[in-house]
Amino acid sequence: MPTSPELLSDVPLFRELDSAERAVLAAQAEEVSWPSKTRIFSRGDAGDSFYVVSQGKVELSVESTTGEHRVLHTAGPGEFFGELSLLDSGPRSADATAMEDTRGVEIDRADLTELFRVHPSAALDVLSVTGQRLRDTNRVLLSSVGTSPNQEVHERATPVQRAADALAAFSGSITFVFIHLVVFTLWVAWNLGILAVLRPFDPFPFGLLTLVTSLEAIFLSCFVLISQERQASKDRIRSEVEYAANIKAGLEVTQLHTKLDRLYEQVMAKLQALEQKQQLHI
Repeated sequence: MPTSPELLSDVPLFRELDSAERAVLAAQAEEVSWPSKTRIFSRGDAGDSFYVVSQGKVELSVESTTGEHRVLHTAGPGEFFGELSLLDSGPRSADATAMEDTRGVEIDRADLTELFRVHPSAALDVLSVTGQRLRDTNRVLLSSVGTSPNQEVHERATPVQRAADALAAFSGSITFVFIHLVVFTLWVAWNLGILAVLRPFDPFPFGLLTLVTSLEAIFLSCFVLISQERQASKDRIRSEVEYAANIKAGLEVTQLHTKLDRLYEQVMAKLQALEQKQQLHI
């Protein structure tokens, strides 16, 4: 149903309009409402209108390629959303969901043209908010971290591989050295008769000790090699992820700047046309 001028007066974007101008816009705009958790539109939908929140909250979000939910912005009372698709005639670039019982005003392209005609500076407000939202979106995309390659490799590891990692880490510690130093010292002292209360079981040249340490070295070297191979796999995955992230970030920045430049040119062209019409009427 058509909205009321009083509702538009509570929206910062329309406060500078006088009562007559708000009445004209209110007669064309539609008042809408959404229950809590309602999906207003989805990414990829055709965009033929934008919305101004008068009461409640609307969450703008996207789903990453890994299924991660990323919140781009939460529009509260007085803020608007969905303007990007209306300006460039492209599909919706994000999902919009009412986080609570929400009321708003729906404005289509004809309403937007009328708004710019009676209030040209509103075009700059729309352009400013759009540019800031693009920058915020770029910041969110660049700062968001997907699933860690190390975490993925760890989750896919078998019990043997995890044991190899634990043994490799322990063998490179000072504790490992001290334990062997104590064990070897007691072993040699025992079998040289220094500890008189104990009977030697591995006399010099300590053949049993040599066998035990040789077997330990063989198995430990195998576990270390397994762990090193897994670490090399992690490094390869990390380098590939970093390369892909750098390429994606560069493309996103380029696309955002291109779209912002195109929006700026379109809005400035509309402003110039409106100014020319006003001068003709004067």
